[in-house]
Amino acid sequence: MAVQQNKVTRSKRNKRRTHDSLKDPALSTDQVSGEIHRRHHVTADGFYKGRKVVETEQD
Repeated sequence: MAVQQNKVTRSKRNKRRTHDSLKDPALSTDQVSGEIHRRHHVTADGFYKGRKVVETEQD
């Protein structure tokens, strides 16, 4: 089992953890439907960059 050789201070521990927080997802608005979706992903109704690329059950 790994055991630290010297005590890690709260300051050093917290500095290491500064990059661990979650970022907000990058969102875009579809040109055709105005639906909000994640960037570089197809919308729920099958549009990508203003074009219909996936047939959905609604169609």
